[in-house]
Amino acid sequence: MSILDVGMALQATEGSFYGFSLAKTLSEAEGAPLAAHGTLYKALSRMTTAGLLEATWEDPSIAEAAGRPRRRLYTVTGEGERVGSREHRRLAELARSAPAFGLGSI
Repeated sequence: MSILDVGMALQATEGSFYGFSLAKTLSEAEGAPLAAHGTLYKALSRMTTAGLLEATWEDPSIAEAAGRPRRRLYTVTGEGERVGSREHRRLAELARSAPAFGLGSI
């Protein structure tokens, strides 16, 4: 699963997502330990700069009421959705052509 895939799924149910919820969901989906947070947040920053994600800070009163620091909230932009769809098509085409290259058993 990709950051965009999981981000869109979280966004559909929660309206936005934050880094730890993304890391936890990715970890559960892949059956792997949580990714290094520094790596994840660098990727989120690059994706925001590229226009694939939009980032905003959570309302301070929400964080204060929950007794925790504010979260940086992300949403997948229209461009992020387009890039994600293109990548899915590319990977599907690659998978279809793999047997032709003798890669079907990999």
